[in-house]
Amino acid sequence: MPGRRQGADVTTPRSNSLPARVRSDVAHNARVWNYWLGGKDHFPVDRAVGDQVTAMYPSIGEVARADRAFLGRAVRYLAGDAGIGQFLDIGTGLPTADNTHEVAQHTAPDARVVYVDNDPIVLAHARSLLTSSPEGATEYVDADARRPELILRAAQPTLDLRRPVAVMLLGILNFVLDTDEATRVVRVLMDAVPSGSYLVLTHPTLELGGEGNEAAMRFWNENATPPITARTRFEFASFLTGLDLVEPGIVSCARWRPSPGTAEPEVAQFGAVARKR
Repeated sequence: MPGRRQGADVTTPRSNSLPARVRSDVAHNARVWNYWLGGKDHFPVDRAVGDQVTAMYPSIGEVARADRAFLGRAVRYLAGDAGIGQFLDIGTGLPTADNTHEVAQHTAPDARVVYVDNDPIVLAHARSLLTSSPEGATEYVDADARRPELILRAAQPTLDLRRPVAVMLLGILNFVLDTDEATRVVRVLMDAVPSGSYLVLTHPTLELGGEGNEAAMRFWNENATPPITARTRFEFASFLTGLDLVEPGIVSCARWRPSPGTAEPEVAQFGAVARKR
């Protein structure tokens, strides 16, 4: 039951240091995902739900690791071969090793990155994201992915939207349950960036061997927040309409340009990178 990228090796949440809107009695994706990746930023309820989902869908750990590895490979490609120097990472999740700005600035020290999330746990840890190479810039925007117009306005002090931008939506559109609304989010974002920009997506599916995830997703939606949905290859491809897919196209995220000589197991998580004409 894939979600956003977490895995920060930080201490267990401290109720006296977190925003009042953090609920410790209801499992939340940011913390459960953190738990699956071996982090420490989660409550007992998150561990209980995470264990139950794992029992129902044992490959969830592989999905989490594959999604994270895809992030690194995609950003290295964009900052390197594609020459992209600006990244808008929406649904960033909790900070961990090899965050988008770290990967991008390792290749292009002057890369500029804006992170977007509306999770209170993420906001509480935002300062650890807000580091940058001296030549580059990193910023954090507290906003919901369903409000792309607000995101674009908030990003512009850091990003120059007249120049190409990599718009990253990894494991976030699955929380926008209405496909028409999810499509509108993508369209507004991509309409605002110029030719030569890129869209980077991952999304869970019941295809690619993910049929067993259906019951786990149903359990999640009954016991945790926010609710999640899977989508078909056709639905996933619709988000990329009008863009040019980068090889190898739409694949399991584990199979998108893996390191030479590696044989990664296929996971039920679509991944793709596409360029705006």
